[in-house]
Amino acid sequence: MGVRAAYWEQVRASGFRLPHDRPLDDLTAELVHMLGDVDPKVRDGIAYPVLAAWISEGVYDDLLAGFGDGVSEGLFNGLGEDGTDSVLRRSFSALLLAESVLRDQVARAVHSDAIFRWGDRAASWFVRERDLRGYVEGRGWAHAVAHGADLIAALARSEHFGKLELTVLLDVIADRLLTPTTHRLLHGEDDRLAFAVMTVLHRNRLGIDVLEPWVERLAASLVPPVVDEGTTAPAWPTPVAGNTAGFLRGLHLQLALGVRGQQTPQDVTLFGKPPQVRADLLLVLLRVLRAGQPAIFSTPSR
Repeated sequence: MGVRAAYWEQVRASGFRLPHDRPLDDLTAELVHMLGDVDPKVRDGIAYPVLAAWISEGVYDDLLAGFGDGVSEGLFNGLGEDGTDSVLRRSFSALLLAESVLRDQVARAVHSDAIFRWGDRAASWFVRERDLRGYVEGRGWAHAVAHGADLIAALARSEHFGKLELTVLLDVIADRLLTPTTHRLLHGEDDRLAFAVMTVLHRNRLGIDVLEPWVERLAASLVPPVVDEGTTAPAWPTPVAGNTAGFLRGLHLQLALGVRGQQTPQDVTLFGKPPQVRADLLLVLLRVLRAGQPAIFSTPSR
């Protein structure tokens, strides 16, 4: 990066203070471009933390709707590619859009239409993302699934979202898990997805009548397919089955132990009590987890 690196290193060393020697638009455009840099020191060490700090400090409050719209365009940069560097821009755009949603919870800076628009774009990207790599040698973290889960968790916190929108977020997570892939989630993505669901549950807008069929839909992927005699069975578990099983186990554990969010007043309140559906949903999860591994888990006696 040369001169540019030295400039941004000074900004970081200053505690992320906003420079006044260049227009904010120019600074922002440069940082957003850097979100897709192949060097993790640039992308993860400068661009994201600087922009996240400025969002949380209210630098963009009067511009937040336009800022979020611009960032969300990065979700579609090279979408459909797998194994290329384009995933970096998509993934870190998701993480930055999550920061924008969380800022609105504090500043009430945007109209609900903007949050709905960001949610639509997030959902469209997340279910279509094909590059599910976690850590990439020489590039650092790609982590599109984890960052997408963080974005969904941010949207689930938004008071602009009611029962309908929260139900859609659950369906987006299910679609993501059930979409055929060759990637196994090996870097904590299942826990991040489970936490996103926990955030939805803590809103206390969805009952077991919605949640049970949603779990059953996921559980169907845990059952090996029946193949005709003479037909070679696919390797089992498939990546989809393995990823979904890990997610359901993670969700069960988080629901059993409880979770905490960020130490903000909003999250302290949101996660202060267990979800109202906790007991009923635990029973559903126990049932499908037992059924998914009948050779391991005992069946409770009547």
